[in-house]
Amino acid sequence: MLYDKDIREPLFDFLEDRYGKIRIIEEKRMGRSRADVVMVMAEALMGIEIKSDADTYARLKRQVKDYNRFFDSNIVAVGSTHAAHIEEHVPAWWGIITVEEIDHKVDFYMLREPGTNPRVNIKKKLGLLWRPELAHIQEINHLPKYKEKSKDFVIEKLILKLSEETLHRNISDELFERDYTTIEEIILEYKRKAKR
Repeated sequence: MLYDKDIREPLFDFLEDRYGKIRIIEEKRMGRSRADVVMVMAEALMGIEIKSDADTYARLKRQVKDYNRFFDSNIVAVGSTHAAHIEEHVPAWWGIITVEEIDHKVDFYMLREPGTNPRVNIKKKLGLLWRPELAHIQEINHLPKYKEKSKDFVIEKLILKLSEETLHRNISDELFERDYTTIEEIILEYKRKAKR
């Protein structure tokens, strides 16, 4: 029986081999759920839900709804105990990776390729960014700073002023550069500047 902890690191290697340049962000809050994995690619974000052999489908319906609002495409990686029935629990555009242990090694098989998610909401996707990251997008696209305005206000302005293609690329760029070790000082510095 494979557990979540057995699947994660080998899965990240599998995804990197398959998709090339990526960044993995684990346990990202999205709506009322938490994404197991957000995979950042050049112009898209992919949500990845891991259902190990020890997991159930109890929360999957709500999780699918949240993943669909935030990510350009989605994959569910499932232990072999779920492989026969997982297609009944996720939309047709979700990719499915089956995971099993063969000769004491974790093996992956792409059962179904992920398609484009028709339900992604660009406003929700932009909401994954921190305020200083949104400010950087404003800066590189020569938009007003709106220092005193809320995050939601800025997101609305970005959607109005920039193409979706530009937004997708900028979101990925910001997440590729995100540094969790310095975020507290980055946010404090942003707030200091915003007060000036």
